[in-house]
Amino acid sequence: MADARGRPVRLGLSAGQRHDAPQALPLLGELAPAYLIADRGYDSDPFVAVLAARGTHAVIPPRRKRRHPRAYDVARYAQRHPVERLFSRLKQFRRVATRYDKLDAHFLAFIQLAATVLWLRDC
Repeated sequence: MADARGRPVRLGLSAGQRHDAPQALPLLGELAPAYLIADRGYDSDPFVAVLAARGTHAVIPPRRKRRHPRAYDVARYAQRHPVERLFSRLKQFRRVATRYDKLDAHFLAFIQLAATVLWLRDC
């Protein structure tokens, strides 16, 4: 999860073969942002309903095969690039991009260290 400036806010790992969408709600925790911008992979009615119950507007484009596509704010969705830049900046750390670490705890610890470096660069 990243803020509007593309700085990491919360990090978590999931299994490599698992989809990221089930991790979205645990990652949000108690946070209730005004808008949540995500890609098509997070487009599910239950997820959008939970966000609406929290008072968060979901800016998620509908999947192409939906019979009745939901409306979304196209202009706000275009502002998703800071999150994409965050992943690009994290992958500049070779150890993150190639995953040298065998243990998840070590890999997550280095990602947190890299995120700290990114926060310090933005100050």
